[in-house]
Amino acid sequence: MDRMAILQLSLLMLAIPAQYLLMKYTQVPDIQQRNSALQRLLSSAVGFKAKYLSWQTWQKWCIDMFGKVHSMRHKGSGHTGVEQPTPGQTSQGESPATEVLKFRDPKGYFGGSTEIRSPRQSNIKYRIGQVIKHKTWGYRGVIIGWDPVAKAPEKWLKEMHPADKRHWQKMPNYAVLVDTRDRHLPQRTYIPEESIEIISNTRIIHPELDDYFELYDGAQYLPRPWLQSIYPHD
Repeated sequence: MDRMAILQLSLLMLAIPAQYLLMKYTQVPDIQQRNSALQRLLSSAVGFKAKYLSWQTWQKWCIDMFGKVHSMRHKGSGHTGVEQPTPGQTSQGESPATEVLKFRDPKGYFGGSTEIRSPRQSNIKYRIGQVIKHKTWGYRGVIIGWDPVAKAPEKWLKEMHPADKRHWQKMPNYAVLVDTRDRHLPQRTYIPEESIEIISNTRIIHPELDDYFELYDGAQYLPRPWLQSIYPHD
């Protein structure tokens, strides 16, 4: 069966439940109840899209699948006298998650480089997993990466760093997952060190949070093994 036939069949199968739902909600006599029911239906549809059709969901699925494939390969190979990789790594020393990072931005801009940050320079003030607040804009977030100096396309640096803030390019810059309570659409930012302040007793809400961290210990987030391997001294 070709792709077009599969698509047509899928649309036909979806048409029946969609028709049923429309009939169900449009037959409600009270206008207010009908509007409320339709709003719930739309909210469910938006939730379904966010859960199953978003880039973050497919990224997480790819990471999980890579991990399962590598796990099956290791189980099938048995003990061969070769040192086994640490958790979260393949036999080549790469984790599935770092491979995804390389695919997303092969140049490693915005704190996304998979280059191991070792040794850790003494001028790096903050660490991955720390919860922060932007001093100017007030949004909260969690640090998922950093660069000793700004690493971004030249055009972006010129647009985002004003003429009187060119020194931002020479200081550590941090990749941050922004709390969706402060920015409704899931976002990442890249913040110069002097714009950051640490906050405590604050959890962050972001759909990608579990990809980077295992848990929150009450003060900061603890990184997954693959992220810790990139920042061994954080």
